[in-house]
Amino acid sequence: MTFLCASPVPFHRRMSSLLLAALLLGACAAAGANPRGLVAGDPPYLERGDVREFISTLAREDGFDARELERLFAEARPQQRILDLISTPAEARPWKDYRPIFLTEQRIRAGERFWQEHEATILRAQETFQVNAEIIVAIIGVETFYGRHQGTFPVVDALVTLGFDYPPRANFFRSELRHYLHLVREEGLDLRETLGSYAGAMGRGQFISSSYREYAVDFSGDGRRDLLNSWPDAIGSVANYFRRHHWVMGEPVVVRARVEGDAYKSLMGSGYQARHDLDELARHGIVPEGRVAPDARFSVIELQAEEGTQVWLGYENFYVITRYNRSPLYAMAVYELAREIRKAREQALADGGAR
Repeated sequence: MTFLCASPVPFHRRMSSLLLAALLLGACAAAGANPRGLVAGDPPYLERGDVREFISTLAREDGFDARELERLFAEARPQQRILDLISTPAEARPWKDYRPIFLTEQRIRAGERFWQEHEATILRAQETFQVNAEIIVAIIGVETFYGRHQGTFPVVDALVTLGFDYPPRANFFRSELRHYLHLVREEGLDLRETLGSYAGAMGRGQFISSSYREYAVDFSGDGRRDLLNSWPDAIGSVANYFRRHHWVMGEPVVVRARVEGDAYKSLMGSGYQARHDLDELARHGIVPEGRVAPDARFSVIELQAEEGTQVWLGYENFYVITRYNRSPLYAMAVYELAREIRKAREQALADGGAR
């Protein structure tokens, strides 16, 4: 389906959304915010007032053709499976169950091979954006297993379903649908055939639409930002995302901590920005395991591991990883996978080449 517009009116409300923030909406489910189940006999989208208002707004403010928008909603297919999946994300699991999904020998070996195959591009991205190569590789490994799993849901169906049948985050997903329609127009994506995750993330780095528009780069130099098919663009765009969120290359990510008592728990509700200095940590019974700079600041991370509760301290780079996906489990998985891939890469080079 070709998506037409009446006039190329610019979209001035571009929001600096987070990559794959949509994948963390399980927090809503954990808080008791259940999705609206699709019911047989629900009115078609075009008979709903909220849909008609959305169409009118996009036609008036963004210059889209109202008839094409009506056709989109006539063809969109709401999917109960999408509502089910967003209520049970992997990030809702404890660390002991989440970690084995991503920290596998197969994924580590695949990451080392990916680094070898795309070494020139990865190192160019590292140099250009000042983001560690292993972090770039690990993100792509966690998100799509190096391009193998880019999603099976039509992006438009995912965004329509969540924008109009998932009340906890309807406004967010309607905004993403609006960004997606602009993205179709700007980058020449196929409106109906572009596939992605159940939350509408797409491409080899799984960018949501607003992040695609904001952070994607043409790293191949062919005049397009193609995150679905171009490895240079995917690699460069992941690196650019981290640069724009203030990654500091070479700085640490986390350090393990010892704790006494439960006072440390009071520091865990303030997010993952590195706010707490060593004196404050000490007052709450927290001591880093290992040498840290005397002026360092940290967030406090609690993980449920096989051997029991672990407490870690996150530097600002840990917070940057959570800008890609807000879960501390996700950030720890990226960090550990990156570390293991770098070890594998160094060993392969020491052995005289990739295994």
